[in-house]
Amino acid sequence: MLALALAACDPSGDSSTTADTAELTVFAASSLTAVFTDEIGPAFEGAHPGVKVVFNFAGSDALAAQIQSEGSADVFASASGTWMDAVAGSPGVSGRADFAQNGLVIVTPTDDPAGISSIDDLADPGVQLVLAAEGVPVGDYAREALDNAGILAATEANVVSNEEDNASVVAKVAAGEADAGIVYVSDVSGPAGNDLRSVAIPDDTNVVATYPIGVVAGAPEQELAVEFVDYVTSTEGHASLESYGFRPVT
Repeated sequence: MLALALAACDPSGDSSTTADTAELTVFAASSLTAVFTDEIGPAFEGAHPGVKVVFNFAGSDALAAQIQSEGSADVFASASGTWMDAVAGSPGVSGRADFAQNGLVIVTPTDDPAGISSIDDLADPGVQLVLAAEGVPVGDYAREALDNAGILAATEANVVSNEEDNASVVAKVAAGEADAGIVYVSDVSGPAGNDLRSVAIPDDTNVVATYPIGVVAGAPEQELAVEFVDYVTSTEGHASLESYGFRPVT
């Protein structure tokens, strides 16, 4: 009765309560951290009063395993079709759509201690190279690019660390713990804020990563999840992604 009386006395006539709030859980590839945290998440929340978007960022392989074991995600945004396929198999995915593409780039500390000017230099004796681990999308893409350049075998001896995701590769190189690494172009975009020197990989050697997104079967917030996927794939979502170094899907 007290609650009804207070609502009746509210001059705005708004009798909403915390029951109107919702939490949307989005599992997203580590490379999406900056754009999802800085732009897409806040924009979605702004258009959905009372909704809180909670992100879980990691390598797509780790996220897929977590989704399959815990079932706590509403949305999965992957840096690899392979890991989206895994989640589509179990527990299932609906509304799947490719929403962005990304390329690879070589990064070095700003003082470039090993004198890296091309991808071929990564095979020079003594170069300390850090990659994401096999199975992690950016690690698999990097090895594919090295194979395209004909230097995969030669660079294997130079790999000093295999990391869990692109953010960890960036951190190792930025800290001066390696001479070079291979990450996504989006990692060296201005808004990403990573202070690294970059070296382009030729188009005929580079690898294009395509990012799919979808609603996870059994998601607690199905309707909101559909709306989030719709926003990410909208004109506004694409504009944000492109401003952070991602490419439109071709």
